Amino acid sequence: MPISIATWNINSVRIRLDIIRRFVDTHRPDVLCLQETKVADELFPRQFFEELGYRHMAIHGQKAYHGVATLSRIPLEQPDRRHWCGKEDARHISVGLPGGVTLHNFYVPAGGDIPDREVNEKFGHKLDFVDEMTEWFRGTGADARTILVGDLNIAPLDCDVWSHKQLLKVVSHTPIETEKLTACLEGTPFIDVARKLTPPPAPIYTWWSYRAKDWRANNRGRRLDHIWATPPLENAILSNRVFEEFRDGIGTSDHVPVMAEFDI
Repeated sequence: MPISIATWNINSVRIRLDIIRRFVDTHRPDVLCLQETKVADELFPRQFFEELGYRHMAIHGQKAYHGVATLSRIPLEQPDRRHWCGKEDARHISVGLPGGVTLHNFYVPAGGDIPDREVNEKFGHKLDFVDEMTEWFRGTGADARTILVGDLNIAPLDCDVWSHKQLLKVVSHTPIETEKLTACLEGTPFIDVARKLTPPPAPIYTWWSYRAKDWRANNRGRRLDHIWATPPLENAILSNRVFEEFRDGIGTSDHVPVMAEFDI
């Protein structure tokens, strides 16, 4: 059956409820995966999402920082939280979907501003996180039906950023980051859904900085938000779309929703 899965770094869920409602009312994803929810589990706005039709929830949150939530119109099975790099950060949750599909929702560390792990602990954490993801998913069997979504905080390809040359020393597109994320994708049984349907060199962006007064005119975007799927689901991929219009207006996240549809 066709299932639509959206991923969105919402940058504090409780202050984005109006724009979430607008997206859900317009596009009605079956599963909505949020990152950077910035709320402890007991304060998560469950009633709001239940009223929107998302009665099945898997939440991994913490006060003021990080946090992921997978919200669904269809039943979820075996929710599992995993901590990475020996830290208690709320950056991952997995659930089971119909058809034997496992769905992983990730929020990879942003990495700070200085792309040098010797002077910036956050950057080192980010690199270690991606390495640990790579090792973890190398154990995925060839017949596994797995989907990975989230804010991976790396734009891996030249055409995933507004200027490859100008961003080579900017965190999210430095050579070591792009090499590690590419190694994760190529060293594990995953397909980049967006790039399967929209191959390079076509640009795709999912994030625009708050610093730009007119983000559309400026259009200095990066593709930080991703949807991957394992080969048994390759022929099930129906569509992938980036909803740039949800960057418009006041009070939006700096990320926009990305949604893929699978016939699973």
